[in-house]
Amino acid sequence: MAGLVEVEGVDADYVTAPLEEIFARAFDDQAFDVTELSFSNYLYLTSTGDCPYVGLPVFPSRAFRHSAIYIRTDRGIRGPRDLAGRVVGVREYSMTAALVARGVLEDDFGLRAAEVRWRYGPADAGDSAPIVRVRPNGVELVPLAGGANLSDALRDGVLDALVAYKPPPAFLDGAPNVGRLFVDPAAVEADYARRTGIFPIMHLLGIRREIAARDPRLCLRLCQAFEAARRYAVARTDEAQAPFTSLPWAPDEAARSRRVLGDGFWSYGVAGNRPALEALCRYSHAQGIAARPVTVDELFVPATVDWLPS
Repeated sequence: MAGLVEVEGVDADYVTAPLEEIFARAFDDQAFDVTELSFSNYLYLTSTGDCPYVGLPVFPSRAFRHSAIYIRTDRGIRGPRDLAGRVVGVREYSMTAALVARGVLEDDFGLRAAEVRWRYGPADAGDSAPIVRVRPNGVELVPLAGGANLSDALRDGVLDALVAYKPPPAFLDGAPNVGRLFVDPAAVEADYARRTGIFPIMHLLGIRREIAARDPRLCLRLCQAFEAARRYAVARTDEAQAPFTSLPWAPDEAARSRRVLGDGFWSYGVAGNRPALEALCRYSHAQGIAARPVTVDELFVPATVDWLPS
């Protein structure tokens, strides 16, 4: 499968698969030359010196994560501080959605990861067992008992809360006593963006280290090609006559996003994303994921650190 944008000098063989499979094949089998990566797990493996990939400042997935925190509404949880001492589910402690959610809870509400009793397991009935890459010191992190999945555990009251990268079936099905921690997450996320200037990064592009060392110019050509693709995709969100999606108010939502986040809200490159990148590095070490403090610049191919999209 080829895309609309070509990478100069590259005859690419594109592979698509569920993200969990892509991440596992990349980190564990080094199956790809260039690949999308979980930012948090990439950061962790970089901190240990065991990552076969080095980053390119291309960010195909971004998301605010206030909306990713689900609760039992019958447990007296009225705000973030009420999660202290509670049993909270997460598919992987080291997944980026959870990293960001915990970072926000600590920065804005003073709730540390170690104050929560964490349980991990499959997201729902159709999910596979997660890969446990990190067991942080000083944090209670144990598997869900009996092979349960996180959505059912929230529905059944085994969990007090859940951090999930997608809405769990228990929430989507309208299960009793299941809701979001933040009643109006979009408003809270917009306020967070205005205060911090951060639109959280979830994934980045990675290239095998030996290829990057051998051909730094290829790294820049990849960045340029992905920037061209990004511009094409963003421009199409404004199309009203022949909409790019089946969502009826997509152009209005794109305009709202620009009002809140600015015209270049989904940008590539290090310079324009340094606050978000520094936050990820800080969160990772503070939460016991990164084995050492990691700087932003060491995450990327040196030739791309000063690259400015154009």
